[in-house]
Amino acid sequence: MTRIHYGWVILGITFFSIIVAGIIRSSSGVFLVPFEEEFGWDRAFISLSFAISLVIYGFSGPFIAAMFENVGVKKMMLLAMSVLMLGIGFTFFMEYSWQLILIWGIIFGLGSSVFLTVLSTYVANRWFEKRRGLVIGILTASTATGQLIFLPVLASIIEKSSWRWAMGLILALSIVMIPLILVFMKNHPKEIGLTRYGQMSAETEAAAFQKKNPIHNAFTVLKEAVKVKQFWLLAGSFFICGLSTSGLIGTHFIPFCISFGIPEVTAAGLIAFMGIFDLIGTTLSGWLSDRYDNRWLLFGYYGFRGLSLLLLPFALAENSTFFLIVFAIFFGLDWIATVPPTINLATQAFGIEKSGIVYGWIFAAHQAGAGVAAFGGGLIYTIWNSYQLAFILAGVFCLLGGAFVLGIKKNPGIAGELPKEQAL
Repeated sequence: MTRIHYGWVILGITFFSIIVAGIIRSSSGVFLVPFEEEFGWDRAFISLSFAISLVIYGFSGPFIAAMFENVGVKKMMLLAMSVLMLGIGFTFFMEYSWQLILIWGIIFGLGSSVFLTVLSTYVANRWFEKRRGLVIGILTASTATGQLIFLPVLASIIEKSSWRWAMGLILALSIVMIPLILVFMKNHPKEIGLTRYGQMSAETEAAAFQKKNPIHNAFTVLKEAVKVKQFWLLAGSFFICGLSTSGLIGTHFIPFCISFGIPEVTAAGLIAFMGIFDLIGTTLSGWLSDRYDNRWLLFGYYGFRGLSLLLLPFALAENSTFFLIVFAIFFGLDWIATVPPTINLATQAFGIEKSGIVYGWIFAAHQAGAGVAAFGGGLIYTIWNSYQLAFILAGVFCLLGGAFVLGIKKNPGIAGELPKEQAL
């Protein structure tokens, strides 16, 4: 009987950890209206706190990637989950607007950064030689799994009881993850005498690079990356990715539906429906990214997403169940499907050792876009009392993102060895 490689256990622990962190992050849309009603805070201000969180955890990515090597992924995951638990506990006693910024902006931003930035890349690169694209697809799909299972549950709890009971459920989930991480998580295959899954023989790793100060590491890699055209094209397209997903849909889709008379539970159910197809689409994207040109995959993803966003205001205005379902299917299929091909293109350009930090900087651009959309969407609603302009602009930007990725060279090689015509 063939023994199961421990990398699959690591995959499972990482998968469920990301689910818990992801539901904390993606639940902002469910809590926006209850916070507005109970505390009387302006929607643009509440959106600002969510935007701060998105930007903080995005720009933490490259430093988190470097700290995984210095501190260890297990310690980082335990610390981050504890920080999230602390933030959830503080939420129960929240009274003033500055506390919303502190908890939902800073604490949740820092806590979620470990799980939602480069952890998927780190686990896939350190534990898997084969099936790496599939692993990244599964892990990036885990945030969708959290939405699929928990957003309708949270919305129902809020409707029947209060938002505090919904936060209590999230707190319980985070408490459960602490012992699981403590017992089963490992930093590296060498800790238990293994090589990566599918690796034929042990290899000497670039330890000298990894032992440097994490801040120095992060900025050293950035200095190299900004000289490469592929970095800017990937970062620019990922800025649009964040703008159109976690920033706009994740924060404002439920309030947008409510403004057209759709109940919050129904709107959360639509996001869960998207989650079903995102789980399928992102896992499939990981499989496809191991086999087909990643640039054309991204072109298709951004194109379909843009058309979906342009359809949404029409579907809501017409109160068309059919078009809302069509939107949920197409948007869901490629919500996070952009991640596996983006990581693969970054790895091709910069190599495995640097890919985590490079992707961390690219993900920082993603979260900058998310922050712009989270705050911008709330600001547009405050000024025009409508979200329609925000969603139309996001759709147009997605079509632009598709054009960006076609400018990426196929099989560019490792940075530092690029032909002159491929560097800026």
